Amino acid sequence: MDREQKINSWLRMSIVGSLTLGLAPFFPEPHIWGKVKWIMGGAVGMMPLDWFDTIFHGLPWLLLIALLGYKLALLLRK
Repeated sequence: MDREQKINSWLRMSIVGSLTLGLAPFFPEPHIWGKVKWIMGGAVGMMPLDWFDTIFHGLPWLLLIALLGYKLALLLRK
C-alpha cells in the first residue's frame, strides 16, 4: 500500500470516527459541541473526567483536520 492509499484509508476512518464517536451522543446536542461551549464559557466546574471526555470526543475531529490539511498541502505542492 503506497502513501496516498494509506492517507485515504486514514481519512475515511477519521470521517467515520468524527461522525460517530466525535458527535455521540447526538441528542439533545452533539456531545463535543456541549464540551466546546463549556470550555468557551470558562470551563467552570469541569472535572478531570470532563477534560478526558473532551479529548476522547475531539480526537477524531483533530485527526480529520490534520489529514485534510496534509492532503491540501500535497495538492498545493503539485
